[in-house]
Amino acid sequence: MSIDLEAHPQLVTRLVELDARHRWILDAGIVVVLAAGSIAINANLGAASLGLSVALCLPLLWRRRYPVAVFATIALIALGQWLLGIRAFGDVALLVALYSVAVAKPTGVTLIAAAVLEVGAVMATLRWAVVEPGKVWIGLTGLATAAGVLGISVRARQQLVSSLHERAARLEYERDQQGQLSAAAERARIARDMHDIVAHHLSVMIALADGASYQVHEAPDRAQAAMTTASRTGRQALTEMRRLLGVLRDGTEPTTHPQPGLAQIDLLVERLRGTGVSVRYEVSGQPDAIESGLQLTAYRIVQEALTNALKHGGDGAEVAVTLSLRPDEVFLEVRDNGDVAPRGEIREGGGLRGMRERAAVYGGVVEAGPHPDGGWCVRTRLALEAPEPVLAP
Repeated sequence: MSIDLEAHPQLVTRLVELDARHRWILDAGIVVVLAAGSIAINANLGAASLGLSVALCLPLLWRRRYPVAVFATIALIALGQWLLGIRAFGDVALLVALYSVAVAKPTGVTLIAAAVLEVGAVMATLRWAVVEPGKVWIGLTGLATAAGVLGISVRARQQLVSSLHERAARLEYERDQQGQLSAAAERARIARDMHDIVAHHLSVMIALADGASYQVHEAPDRAQAAMTTASRTGRQALTEMRRLLGVLRDGTEPTTHPQPGLAQIDLLVERLRGTGVSVRYEVSGQPDAIESGLQLTAYRIVQEALTNALKHGGDGAEVAVTLSLRPDEVFLEVRDNGDVAPRGEIREGGGLRGMRERAAVYGGVVEAGPHPDGGWCVRTRLALEAPEPVLAP
């Protein structure tokens, strides 16, 4: 006889819940029920039979902590009962002990305990079975099999639940780690944006202020226009800085200001022209067809390149900006005719590194260096489709 555990999943679940919530109460209840049943059955068999029946049940109080020892103790008591020839109805205690071994120990130990119980079933059948001993033995074997299978099933359930808890804890830890990595990446992005904003706008403001100081007496109107442009540039820089810093503050409303894109490159060019630098801007293609993230990357790269041109171009600098929207990429080139020597050390500077990091997000490359015809040139190619991330095995 056996129990179809697949057909009764709630039975196993309830047993597991009882084991988890009311361990000692459940164990004491099992002992009381078995002892009371044995006493009721053995009421007419004498004191020795009653004593052995209770003795077979009492070790179950420790079945959870010492399952193998409890099973061995009950088996030895049952063997003594068999040797003395005293009938005692505490056989269910052996089944409970076998179940406890199956729950707590590996399958190999359970099989050994089941074999011991099977030998006991044969001995009990041969000694006390009066009618149809074969059926009695089959019944005892079925009960032992059911107890062992039930215990193994409960142990498997417990291991599954434990593994699920462990996996949930690991996923929660990985989620927290991913959140920290995302926050770090966002802060790095904000740091690059801050660098671009501060470097570009301050360079423009300094150039405008210097130009105004030279022309304040000879051309006051031009000096006033330069200072007005410097003031407007400073306010724009302050607005962008507040927008970026806003995402770092807790409890603030999310900003809704649009990110700059390819359309705002015209403003960069006009601002640079206000400093007295000659800038030629050529664009081909449809900028509106490019997604916003790629437009922001292109804008920041042009902004950084123009800032370097303003710093190192010198008087009479000429800058050419080319934006070409090709079928599979965005091509950017910022070239100036300024002195190359001061820029030999910026190859691995923060600005160029930031440009390369931005371009790498879109599978792009940034090349910066002297142009064959003189001056400095920054070329960038950005793929229109970002490469798929490579997942670690």
